[in-house]
Amino acid sequence: MRRFALVCALLASGIGVLPTRAADSNFPFDNELRLDTAPKRGSKRIPVLQVSSSGNIDILLWCVNGKGTAVLADNTITIVPTAMQDNKCTADQLATDESLLNDLTEITSWKREGEIVTFSGSKTLRFRMSTN
Repeated sequence: MRRFALVCALLASGIGVLPTRAADSNFPFDNELRLDTAPKRGSKRIPVLQVSSSGNIDILLWCVNGKGTAVLADNTITIVPTAMQDNKCTADQLATDESLLNDLTEITSWKREGEIVTFSGSKTLRFRMSTN
C-alpha cells in the first residue's frame, strides 16, 4: 500500500513538469484566419479574417464581404466593420452573416495557441491559421 501511495505521489508530482504547448503571444498579422467550422450546406465557403499590422481587416463571411479596422493592444482586440458588401445573398445567408458580424464586433480579447486563434467576447470564436 505504501508503494502504491509513493508511485501515485511521484506520478502526480511529475505531471507538472510535462511539456505543455505554450500560448504564442504574437498576433498572426497578415495570415488568413479561417473560422473553425464546416461549410454551410450547399457551399464550400468558410468565413475568413485577415488582419494587417496596420490595423486594416478583410472580413469574408458566408456571403457578405467587407473591410474594417482592428485595434489590438496586448491580448485585447476591437473589430469595427466599415464597409460591408452584400453579394446577392438570400435572407437566410444575410441573417447568418449578420449574427456572425455582430459576434465579431463584440470580441474583446484574443489568445493564440499554435495555429489556433481564439477570440472571446459575448461568444467564443475559434479560427485556424491557413498553412498554405
